[in-house]
Amino acid sequence: MDDPTTNAMSGYGERSRGRGRSGSRPNPADKRQLESSPVNVGRILALFKPYKARIALVIALIMASSAVGLAQPFLVRTVIDDALAKSNVHLLVLCVLAMVGIAVVTAILGVLQTWLSTAMGQQIMHRLRTDLFTHLQRQSVAFFTRTRGGEVQSRLINDVGGIQSVVTSTATSIASNVTVVIGTVLAMVALSWRLSLLSLLVLPPAIWLTRQVARMRYKITAERQARLADLHVQIEEGLSVSGVLLTKTIGSAPALVSRFEDTSQDLVGLEIRSSLAGRWRMATMNIIFAAIPAAIYLAAGLPATSRGMTIGTLVAFSALQGTLFRPLMGLLNVGVDITSSLALFSRIFEYQDLPVEIADPSEPVSIDSPRGDVTFDQLSFAYDESGDILSDINLHVPAGTTLALVGETGSGKSTLAAMVARLQDPTTGRVLIDGTDLRDLRLTDLADLVGVVTQDTYLVHASIRENLLQARPAATEAEVEDACRAARIHDLIVSLPHGYDTLVGSRGHRFSGGEKQRLAIARTLLRDPRVLILDEATSALDNETERAVQAALDDASRGRTTITVAHRLSTVRNADQIAVLDHGRVVELGTHEELLLEGGKYADLVRGGLETRTGRTLAA
Repeated sequence: MDDPTTNAMSGYGERSRGRGRSGSRPNPADKRQLESSPVNVGRILALFKPYKARIALVIALIMASSAVGLAQPFLVRTVIDDALAKSNVHLLVLCVLAMVGIAVVTAILGVLQTWLSTAMGQQIMHRLRTDLFTHLQRQSVAFFTRTRGGEVQSRLINDVGGIQSVVTSTATSIASNVTVVIGTVLAMVALSWRLSLLSLLVLPPAIWLTRQVARMRYKITAERQARLADLHVQIEEGLSVSGVLLTKTIGSAPALVSRFEDTSQDLVGLEIRSSLAGRWRMATMNIIFAAIPAAIYLAAGLPATSRGMTIGTLVAFSALQGTLFRPLMGLLNVGVDITSSLALFSRIFEYQDLPVEIADPSEPVSIDSPRGDVTFDQLSFAYDESGDILSDINLHVPAGTTLALVGETGSGKSTLAAMVARLQDPTTGRVLIDGTDLRDLRLTDLADLVGVVTQDTYLVHASIRENLLQARPAATEAEVEDACRAARIHDLIVSLPHGYDTLVGSRGHRFSGGEKQRLAIARTLLRDPRVLILDEATSALDNETERAVQAALDDASRGRTTITVAHRLSTVRNADQIAVLDHGRVVELGTHEELLLEGGKYADLVRGGLETRTGRTLAA
């Protein structure tokens, strides 16, 4: 099955290449988007299901407000034809008080209706955003490696925001406008059925023109959202610390600014087109709407059509006719908004429907008193049909011992280590901890059992304490400090002016590579995992810094089962077992001394170093 993120990405290019073309038909890329991820109207309506009682109350308020408001034209007729014509002061006062009372009641009902509908709409949007964010959090690492970060943000922010007005106002707009239209038509017929027929002649051209506008706005909205996604990607890539460092060191800032300017300029054009979409058609509608009252006055003045119509009736009918066209256009515009939002609903639901590749088991088990015994049983893994990354891996790492994984780049070391943290699931075979298949454990329980430290340390823009407490929010101050002492970073932290409240800066760039690594070690130790995965945790450090971090790792590994993706002989020599991987297979297994005596692959790596094969050195 095609990857929806790939399909969406291919659609962006086609939309971008198609921008600037005019027409009233939806973009073919948008049609494919809806074909690949159809929008079920029932699914949209299900968003409102938990609020049925509140919707009923809102509709009741709308109907009451509309019914009360329709009394105004009849009061006007009474004032003109009876109170003023007959100088009936008492009746005039009553009618005026009734008019003011209607205005007050309508205003109060309108405020209540707005409050209830807005609160309901915001809760729906909150649930939609939260559900989507939660579902994306459950996606595997593979999903995020093949999907642009800006695209994910765009769907979560821009697309959800793009339908916000529809979700928050559509139901109430439909109810309000339908109520007003029906009530107004009945009142108009009651006043004059002949003039009513004349007024309703505007409906067929209004509906036809609105459908044309809907098609135009649908196309432009999808193009605009695609360009917004591009803009998000460019901002994320160009204004992150890593992105800024890259542009400054390779001199790509002018090209990046030019690219951003082009995308922003495209958005300018799309926003203008969106604002002007169908305006000339709507201008035609306004001319028609203006002609209708004129025709009504003409009909009222001609003896053949007036049939004794009073001035009060004419004024009241004109007021009702104006009241009819406003909600009528509102209903037609709701249709336009819904049509233009279908692609957005499709994109959101497409992400919500993404399968969770690595999920909690339906019947999870737990490990009482875990020891940390790790077994790879007949394990094979492939990303796709191009071939296995790992093949027939059988390894046993007794609790409390150390396994070092060595081999050339692409041999599968990091992939195998990632299996223990269940960042990937084996294609065939199993990974077991204390005899339990990892797929039978809750992901949260597995995260408590297995800690991971990689060479790419990620720290959020917050204080040191907040970064550490991400691993264990309930940890005490003493536990935080103990973890930092074990990682040999406590003394540095307390020497800072703000201590543990020091901000680490974006992605931790305020600290050196070794300091960030030790903070990452402390964060992992705070969870006190029984199994520790060290994926080239010191590969990006200089020799002196590496020694400090390696000492912290040695302390952290003591008493734990440790699996190390190694690149230095100092790390490998002390391991209880060394597994040499070559093209996804374990070709040698033993201690440092045993493997040297065999004179095989490992001995070649030690003698020649890994520099020519991996860019690293295995020499002491």
